[in-house]
Amino acid sequence: MQVRPSRPGGETGARPLTRRGFLRATSAASVVVALPGTVASAVSRLDEEVRVGLIADLHQDIMHDGTERMAAFVAEMAKRPPDALLQLGDFAYPNPDNKDVIDLFNQAHEHTLHVIGNHDTDSGHTRQQCLDLWGMPGRYYSRDVAGVLFLVLDGNDPGSPEHKGGYASFIGKEQVDWLEAQLAGATGPVVVVSHQPLAGAGAVDNAQQIQGILSAASDKVVLALNGHTHIDDLLRTGNVTYLHVNSASYHWVGGQHQHVSFPEAIHEQHRWISYTCPYRDPLFTTLSIDPETRTILIEGRSSSWVGPAPAELGAKRDSDLIHGEQIAPRIRQRLIRHSGS
Repeated sequence: MQVRPSRPGGETGARPLTRRGFLRATSAASVVVALPGTVASAVSRLDEEVRVGLIADLHQDIMHDGTERMAAFVAEMAKRPPDALLQLGDFAYPNPDNKDVIDLFNQAHEHTLHVIGNHDTDSGHTRQQCLDLWGMPGRYYSRDVAGVLFLVLDGNDPGSPEHKGGYASFIGKEQVDWLEAQLAGATGPVVVVSHQPLAGAGAVDNAQQIQGILSAASDKVVLALNGHTHIDDLLRTGNVTYLHVNSASYHWVGGQHQHVSFPEAIHEQHRWISYTCPYRDPLFTTLSIDPETRTILIEGRSSSWVGPAPAELGAKRDSDLIHGEQIAPRIRQRLIRHSGS
């Protein structure tokens, strides 16, 4: 069933900015990226603009203020309700202790989508508990949001021949077959969603295989979204655009760079915070897909570091990532525009 909640109307006060006016006003401040013409055609078949609120890597079980960060996201989304809300994993352990933050997300919108992150099954929790307590239809699933088909993957499959220890990061054969079938049957634009990236830093073990599948359907795949890396990055491979959505909470620097950012009492109760460089304000964004202008807009949001930045600590987890670029307390505003527009 197609998702299309009613939108608020009759706003008073200042005259609202039209969509075209908004794009003109923001384009100068945006990172503008060309949208391949083949997928732009799929976008143009939508009836109207589709908007989805995105939040990634809240890490309720690390942060002392995860509930407040989620509340800020929910409050911001309520100002102009989107068509759905999507959390990209590493959200909150699926147990009764986290009922408040789980309910806060689930009750914020009629249509909520969850992705299972690798840390959501820490401390003995299971993927089945995520399904049960978060209210997911399956560990991987499809959802039509106002004409855009969201294909949600589970990157936590075991069985990777490339596995070198640590957390699983793999899309298994069952999902691969399902993904190919879903793409073959799709008639409109598609957004592919995962916790672990499908391209770029920290990509799943079989990233090349998945990229090949998406590239073969690049006339339908508008975007691939992921969390996990706690960075802000956009890249294009095989004519498909991949977006790393930054964490709502922090950048991880590990025990070698352990330090104090908050008052000691907070660190005493939340020991893992000292392994992070927290963001002062919560980060989240909205994805908008506009058929009239054939554009994709990622709304920008910036914060600052609490305590020293990763660069000041000498933290360097990936030589391909640049401090102040991908590693930054922000989600950069990006306008992905049809190359012919």
